[in-house]
Amino acid sequence: MEGEAKYSLPDLPYAADALEPYISKEQLTIHHDKHHMAYVNGANANLAALDDGRKKGTDPNMKPVLKDLSWNFGGHYLHSLFWANLAPAGKGGGGEPTGAVADKIKTGFGSFARFKAEFTQAAASVEGSGWAALIECPLTKSLQIMQVEKHNTNVFPACKVLMVLDLFEHAYYIDYKNDRGAFIGAFWNIVNWDEVNRRI
Repeated sequence: MEGEAKYSLPDLPYAADALEPYISKEQLTIHHDKHHMAYVNGANANLAALDDGRKKGTDPNMKPVLKDLSWNFGGHYLHSLFWANLAPAGKGGGGEPTGAVADKIKTGFGSFARFKAEFTQAAASVEGSGWAALIECPLTKSLQIMQVEKHNTNVFPACKVLMVLDLFEHAYYIDYKNDRGAFIGAFWNIVNWDEVNRRI
């Protein structure tokens, strides 16, 4: 049907080997082309199932379809933020933030060092598969750190997501095996603070 909603995989904003040595070309390619693509395909299949039911006038089993859509859309949305959240080290990636995010971090956390320590601990303590995120609360305009379980639970309603770190094993296992801490440490060398400032 013409005009039906459909998601697509975003292109990486850099070459697949641009984040080395912190994320290898192999790791990045599989993560983007296989894992992220699976969420895009899954979300589109969920939407197609819902659309098919509407065309035929049948009632789909809404609970599993919508639960699956939440999972797939959450994966697609967070991964889309994640790719733009990274940049090659020394070429926009790493270092300390400047601008609005730096001011807000100082106000909310006291220092960048304190923020980095809290975010690192939040990432390291994600149970199983999930994400660490920096968000801006729309009510207080303050920054907060949150953990997202899987892709789609513990999300703070209406909060703007400024920065995310994928803690699913598929994000780091080729490069770091089961050493999540080393992957988190590497992240600080390629985080794109300019993108975080754009999101503010």
